[in-house]
Amino acid sequence: MRRIGMVLGLLGCMGCSFFTRGISSQYNPETGQYEIPTQEVVYFAPAEDAMMSARRILEARSFDVLEKEDGMVMFSSFIPDVVPPERYYIKGERLGPRQSLIRVFRIRYNQLSPSGPDATSRAGQHGWPNNLATDFKNIPGLEGYQPAFGYRDMEIEQKLLALLEMAPALEPVSGNPPVHVRSVVIEDPGEAAEATAKAAPVCGAPVEGAESVMAAGGVVLMADPLGTQEVPSALVRMSCEAISLGLPVTLALSIPDSEQPLLERYLESDGGVAAVQEFLTGSAFWRRTYQDGRSSGAMLWLVEQTRRLRAAGKDVALVAIDTDKAQGNEREAQLAENLLKAQAARPSAWTVALTGSIHARTIETNWNGKLEPMGARVARALPATRTLDVGFQRGSQFACRYNIWGEVECDVFGISPSLEARQSSKQTAGLELYSAPKPDGFHGRLYLGSLNASPPALQPQRQATAANHPPATK
Repeated sequence: MRRIGMVLGLLGCMGCSFFTRGISSQYNPETGQYEIPTQEVVYFAPAEDAMMSARRILEARSFDVLEKEDGMVMFSSFIPDVVPPERYYIKGERLGPRQSLIRVFRIRYNQLSPSGPDATSRAGQHGWPNNLATDFKNIPGLEGYQPAFGYRDMEIEQKLLALLEMAPALEPVSGNPPVHVRSVVIEDPGEAAEATAKAAPVCGAPVEGAESVMAAGGVVLMADPLGTQEVPSALVRMSCEAISLGLPVTLALSIPDSEQPLLERYLESDGGVAAVQEFLTGSAFWRRTYQDGRSSGAMLWLVEQTRRLRAAGKDVALVAIDTDKAQGNEREAQLAENLLKAQAARPSAWTVALTGSIHARTIETNWNGKLEPMGARVARALPATRTLDVGFQRGSQFACRYNIWGEVECDVFGISPSLEARQSSKQTAGLELYSAPKPDGFHGRLYLGSLNASPPALQPQRQATAANHPPATK
């Protein structure tokens, strides 16, 4: 979400190159230029969390920080070796329970003139809007100086965006028990759902360029982000296209393999209300205390579309390949073993696995010790395996993350792509293969546009996540 309008406070030092790169301007990858942004970012985070995150950024740089107005205003100690003196000023604004606007300024102090205007009138002279001039007038003073100019610090704000929206998603595994069925909300869909259950699969338009990775016996690993509507939708569309080409399809999902019998019973059912109730209430996975994007409503929709394809006589299988106990390399080995078994059971099928981005990599990682991902293990056994990353534009995602307080929090978060994965306005949706694998082992990128969060299929009653004993994660 963005608030349209010129970014405020980008004033002073006109023509000074120091303030045009990384301070009041921001790199635009589409033009290759440093530009003054014309939109403000609204974060999907409580204002208190966003402000504390901004504070942590400054504290990591050894600044002392003073809070005012219940933490919605912050001032830093002075920036070393900057003349005239400057300090950071952070102003937070609550736009909703989980929506906030955070502005970060660098305030410059000028020498105090005994006969000169006060700070507020000087602010007005330099074009600050009245509401911001009022905010700035309470800035702590400095003997012999007064605040005179404000520069929007886009470099700090970009770090804040990365901290809030580029954090890795967690996949809670062991120590994540199911809640009682009376503690979750299951909507009664009534007659409408009964009619829908008998409908044809919702295939949608083919994914541009996806046919290039479809082959009998081929294996494709699709990476993060889970907890969105777009990734499961793309997988269904690709499956329908492969089926139209005469290929059997095996879909492998990051669901514990212990859930396979329940999945099979549902896939053979009529998809009615009773079948849905039996499937969800009988499952430990869909009722976990901490639900991540693997049990989203969009993933349940994917399961339902698979059932409809099978009901229409299509050759498609759905396989649960994850585990709810193992972690680290043990989990990666289990994922790989289950996927290879699924591929061997249907060797002429096109096999597609939907997993997190770390699991999908075809090279070792050192982000958490020496980890050999599922993708590396599968590619060693099946060298023709292809791994697809996701390119996208800023949007939202349902995920579990560690929040600024060190607690596991599962909710809707903003999600921003890395510079490499960013989908430009000129990049159309679809699959693009690379001429050679990237250093992280990906063979191509699936561009999906702006992402939209998909909350859990079953909604647990709200509970404190400072829990008691947070679950182990990937």
